Amino acid sequence: MGRLVVVSNRVAVPRRGEVPSAGGLAVALADAFARRGGLWFGWSGTVAPDAPDVVRRARRSGVDYAVMDLASSEYDGFYLRHSNATLWPLFHFRLGLMQYDRAASETYRAVNRRFAENLLPLLKRDDTIWVHDYQLIPLGAELRRLGARQRIGYFHHIPFPPWAVLSTLPCAGDLIRDLLSYDLVGVQTNRDVAGLQDAMAAGTGMRVRPDGSVRLRGRRTRMAAFPIGIATAEFADLAREQAASGETQRLVTSLTGRSLIIGAERLDYTKGLPERMRAFAALLKRWPEHRGAVTYLQVAARSREDVESYKELKREIERLAGTINGEYADADWTPVRYVGRALPRGTLAGYYRVSHVGLVTPVRDGMNLVAKEYVAAQDPEDPGVLVLSRFAGAAESMPEALLVNPLDAVGVAEALDQALRMPRGERRARHAAIFARLIERDVSGWSADFLRALEGDDPLEDRPATREAA
Repeated sequence: MGRLVVVSNRVAVPRRGEVPSAGGLAVALADAFARRGGLWFGWSGTVAPDAPDVVRRARRSGVDYAVMDLASSEYDGFYLRHSNATLWPLFHFRLGLMQYDRAASETYRAVNRRFAENLLPLLKRDDTIWVHDYQLIPLGAELRRLGARQRIGYFHHIPFPPWAVLSTLPCAGDLIRDLLSYDLVGVQTNRDVAGLQDAMAAGTGMRVRPDGSVRLRGRRTRMAAFPIGIATAEFADLAREQAASGETQRLVTSLTGRSLIIGAERLDYTKGLPERMRAFAALLKRWPEHRGAVTYLQVAARSREDVESYKELKREIERLAGTINGEYADADWTPVRYVGRALPRGTLAGYYRVSHVGLVTPVRDGMNLVAKEYVAAQDPEDPGVLVLSRFAGAAESMPEALLVNPLDAVGVAEALDQALRMPRGERRARHAAIFARLIERDVSGWSADFLRALEGDDPLEDRPATREAA
């Protein structure tokens, strides 16, 4: 078995002696790296006016890291404009927010080409390459053009829209053809598989076979769903420990017996935060018995602060929170508590544990691991209730949650009222069903399933050496 080579847009190299990150992709890949070692390649996070085309190397905890800097012009075109202002809203079905610029699109492809040129000399013949997310869709095609014959898989962490949506991007056909350079394309849900296959068939004119594959010039590209999980048992243990912490107990004391609704995510227009505020206002308006009896805590970590749409979103949420508090607060009760910064993972785990309702209502999401962490954090004897958007990928495997349309403020308010009144027996039954599924499909299983599918196809020596069409 060869090395695992992971490529992601951003790579945080741990300092010497530092424990690797406890969140995100690092946790998902920890088991795979532990079994076979490997290389993690990507952007360092550093931007310089004229970044040298140099790859810096480091080795930490058995993993080799290789990172490169971006020039200011690359950061602007590749990251800010094409990735964030074009592809992010497009893949989340927000066409009204999509901004396209031909020069930025060309920079996006040029940066992917530079990634490939810097990665290729680091590769070994029997490596397995796993590329992550929408910033790097063309990377497989660029590697193939340079002669790479290794197995290459791609995982798309965010939603994948059908061709009717994707085709609004002028270079959509190029992106779809880029995916044909991969041996395996993974997405989060069956809904995303349907969108991907529709885009593949309509965007290339090729037939998608019943097994979810396409063949071009001897290469078979398969498409399948691999729903990402969390480290369920570990997070449950963390939440149980943190529930007794001073920070969590201060929160409980401050509530003075009131029920707690919690939401926690990155500040992003895909998360449905303004819609969530309006739903909570509808709850207080239509069910006045909840006034003074429930507090809504929203944690929204700042994100992409140099993008104007995110600045506007921050202002809107702050305005809505102020309006709700101005209309309903009493001297001893503030309905909405808004925290506009990131909180430590342990702190959030403790807060989830003591909350009565988890409110997770994105308008569109690839998976949404907050929903899974909320369920994992609960006391199984007296669990809280998850109110979940049906547009989150997690909804596909969580039918026992109270599923809502986040655009329907009254409908979400009805679900909140139902959750706050739900008897313990029903809460326990719903939680047990979801938790069993989380244990069965944890994060290590996700990476193992993807790599097994990627490496279990045709033998390496049978792979074509021809270059892929642009």
